[in-house]
Amino acid sequence: MLEHPAEPVDQDEYRRLSDLLAVGVAVVSTRSGAHDLAVTVDSYLDVSYDPPTMLVALYGMSRAAEAVEEAGHFCLNLLSAQQHHLADRFGTPASPLQGMLGGLTVRRTADGDAILPGVLAHFAIRVEQAVDAATHRLLIGPVVGMGGGEATAGPALRFAGERRELR
Repeated sequence: MLEHPAEPVDQDEYRRLSDLLAVGVAVVSTRSGAHDLAVTVDSYLDVSYDPPTMLVALYGMSRAAEAVEEAGHFCLNLLSAQQHHLADRFGTPASPLQGMLGGLTVRRTADGDAILPGVLAHFAIRVEQAVDAATHRLLIGPVVGMGGGEATAGPALRFAGERRELR
């Protein structure tokens, strides 16, 4: 048992060390009214195989979190190493909603969310729970559709804040 309370964790040092996690890069897509919304994420998790359940963490004050909750569903698109340009494109803050998917030939989930071309895999998820965790909203739900992509490269990865490739 600790006799003294722990010192607060330095946020800058936490950021530096947590950047040492190797994480896959994905894009969450949903609909906001008549528009598509897509945002780059690297905080997502396979929660359970039985039943298949996943979660994604989105900044709680973002329009993406609001749109996903309002729609009640989203598609998690796992990017390939050849798709870092999509991570950059959908990771730009305050991108306009109109034409967000311009120039891309997308397929759709049963709920109408965009499946990006060339992804490693996609998972259609219906939101059943939303949990606040610090500054983020954890959106959790069952996988209601999925598919493998046609990508021939490995996953898009980030490590130490930079693009990486498996070797």
